[in-house]
Amino acid sequence: MLEIQHLSCGYGAFEAVHGLSLTLRPGSITGLIGANGAGKSTTLMCVAGHVARSAGTVRFAGEDIAALPPEQRVRRGIAISPEGRRLFKDLSVEDNLRVGGLIQPASRFRQDRDYVLALFPRLEERLHSLAGNLSGGEQQMLAIGRALMTRPKLIMIDELSLGLMPKVIDLCYSALKQLRADGMSILLVEQNTHRVLGVADDVCVLESGRTVWQGRAEDARNDAALTAAYLGLHD
Repeated sequence: MLEIQHLSCGYGAFEAVHGLSLTLRPGSITGLIGANGAGKSTTLMCVAGHVARSAGTVRFAGEDIAALPPEQRVRRGIAISPEGRRLFKDLSVEDNLRVGGLIQPASRFRQDRDYVLALFPRLEERLHSLAGNLSGGEQQMLAIGRALMTRPKLIMIDELSLGLMPKVIDLCYSALKQLRADGMSILLVEQNTHRVLGVADDVCVLESGRTVWQGRAEDARNDAALTAAYLGLHD
């Protein structure tokens, strides 16, 4: 679904990611793990087209997309729920979803909105509330829902559980499992290593902008040296 080879990218003269390679299998969840500053968010923003690539290739569904602007990547089927959510806080929940679905025919809005509301029933109760008045958990649900309104083949979610109550985190992770069951590919940046290893099919570990390990999540869980050195897990 997504194949990244020797990717380097960053901001101006600062290169945050150096030679990263990563492959996402269709219909899978891939966790992108690493400490703050490891380059995780930069990687997602580069795939989405918001951060400049200085080297390497990015292929999506077999197509080289590295030169495409962000809006064309969205039309190809790539969506992002960014760190900090970046909602339109002065718009209602429904209008945020409507903005997310602008690339789709208007006739699809109700169907796509209802899919999001079935995934996150709490949003249906808050449909006419301003996004800025939502709780942190509700805002995260809305950020994911807005991305889903583009009908993506791949959704990238940055810092899913940051600042959320455990019950809300459970709801979000249940939604991820449903999206995977529906055939969607997911690239997940997450500080909660226990949670991402519990749901992911594959894992890529970054350190200082470089890949230090990648493979199946089950293998990562069973690699004592890896978990102690990079994942913050101990027996």
